[in-house]
Amino acid sequence: MAKLTILLVALLLAAATVSTAYATIIPGPKARRSRFLLANRAVYSTPLPSYDCSKKTAAVCLAPGSPGPACCDGQCVDTVASADHCGGCNKICKHGRICCGGRCVDLLADKDNCGKCFNQCNNKCTYGFCDYAQ
Repeated sequence: MAKLTILLVALLLAAATVSTAYATIIPGPKARRSRFLLANRAVYSTPLPSYDCSKKTAAVCLAPGSPGPACCDGQCVDTVASADHCGGCNKICKHGRICCGGRCVDLLADKDNCGKCFNQCNNKCTYGFCDYAQ
């Protein structure tokens, strides 16, 4: 019986040693990164060009490649399509609305901008569809 007890204790010690060694060899799960984002890192990590402007140098906003012709808070912006500067500086569109031609509109219900900007319906815009049958 003593030999069996010694054998069981030796077996338990060996198993504990192997399990702690195994835990140090194989680390736990790490945070994974998307292969797509890693492969296209250069494309997605480069910021868009920024055009700094002021009231004195607002002409820089008219240069080719500028985000827009208006100078708002020191940045060139497009007041016709920007949801943060819709129709003028710092005029923010409410949630669920986008900027179409300098106006904040709901594409799901606006008769003049149904589903997309400047898509006009004859009768009614419902859920972004013209004359949707109910």
